[in-house]
Amino acid sequence: QVQLVESGGGLVQAGGSLRLSCAASGNIFNINTMAWYRQTPGKARELVAIISSGGSTHYADYVKGRFTISRDNTLNTVFLQMNSLKPEDTAVYYCSLDETNPELIATQTYWGQGTQVTVSS
Repeated sequence: QVQLVESGGGLVQAGGSLRLSCAASGNIFNINTMAWYRQTPGKARELVAIISSGGSTHYADYVKGRFTISRDNTLNTVFLQMNSLKPEDTAVYYCSLDETNPELIATQTYWGQGTQVTVSS
């Protein structure tokens, strides 16, 4: 069992910055990727950024140049640095962890509870 705890969400003015953190704990085996998603009411959850165990990253087009995903492997923590925030960035942000359990020979995905990010005009 793996638990993910997000933090760092809050209210910020347009043009401001915010740094989200997601710490993983529990029986962690081999992490494949960690990612950030976001969701607004009535809309599907969408990928914001993802980082592999080797450090490769991918970003949604609407956050390129503004957001940066990073990780601290020793702490099993993923970060999302958000700069130049826009009102349309307002959403609940979720982190996820995808791992492989070598004993069960299975791949599992875990989700955090989400943290609210609100960007005012």
